[in-house]
Amino acid sequence: MIQAYKEYWHNMTVMNASAKRGQYWWPQLVNYLVLALYSILTGVSRYIEITPDDVTVIKEWNTITIIFILLNALIWFANFTVRARRLHDRNHSNWWILFYLIPIIGTIVIFITLILPSKSNTRWPQNQSEF
Repeated sequence: MIQAYKEYWHNMTVMNASAKRGQYWWPQLVNYLVLALYSILTGVSRYIEITPDDVTVIKEWNTITIIFILLNALIWFANFTVRARRLHDRNHSNWWILFYLIPIIGTIVIFITLILPSKSNTRWPQNQSEF
């Protein structure tokens, strides 16, 4: 788990490799825990509100909200690249990420693809551990 998380951050700009299931899912779990702990410890919900129509409203700009937004942006970028590597491990191209543009169905398709076991592939034989 720790090794997968180190590789997640070390290879956050690598797109031309593959990532096994553990190399994708362990960092996802750790990131959710990190964001939850940060939110609880800093009380970020006092400064950021998500309205019923999914609009994020920042009530007050301060160090806590700026760090939270930067942390989210960094995690989003790292997730984007590890998702591409995970798709490569299933022998799919990065363009499969565009399935997210299809409401609900696209998210389900990508989720199922990411939980399925690896496929042998010749286009991206190098794993992220080899970088």
